[in-house]
Amino acid sequence: METENTSSWQYKIKSFIMESVRVLKVTKKPDAIEFKTIVKVSGLGILIIGLIGFVVQMIKLLFF
Repeated sequence: METENTSSWQYKIKSFIMESVRVLKVTKKPDAIEFKTIVKVSGLGILIIGLIGFVVQMIKLLFF
């Protein structure tokens, strides 16, 4: 019974490592234009979420 548990978690770890290596081989480093685009879109998303939170907070303070 102990050997089944040991081999099971060893298999899971080995499988995870193999999957991680496969993903790292497929990925690529973004070029400068792609990186700037990602930064702009992420920043815009953060601003929009912050603005929504601010508006909700103001509505809560004014009406409740």
